[in-house]
Amino acid sequence: MTEWNNLIPKPTSTFIRVVCPKCGNEQLLYSHATNIVKCNVCSETLAQPTGGKAKIKGEKTATFE
Repeated sequence: MTEWNNLIPKPTSTFIRVVCPKCGNEQLLYSHATNIVKCNVCSETLAQPTGGKAKIKGEKTATFE
């Protein structure tokens, strides 16, 4: 069983819970976002795409795999 764990690759992308620095709203983001992600309340930019992992501008509170 351990051989299969080494052979099958696991994804490096995750979902991240981020707190908006401007209004404090919590929002769930994808770590490899390809579009600009804005806060649903105040329209502050929370994540910008960089070609791979997105640049997160808020505070990360939790990570989900």
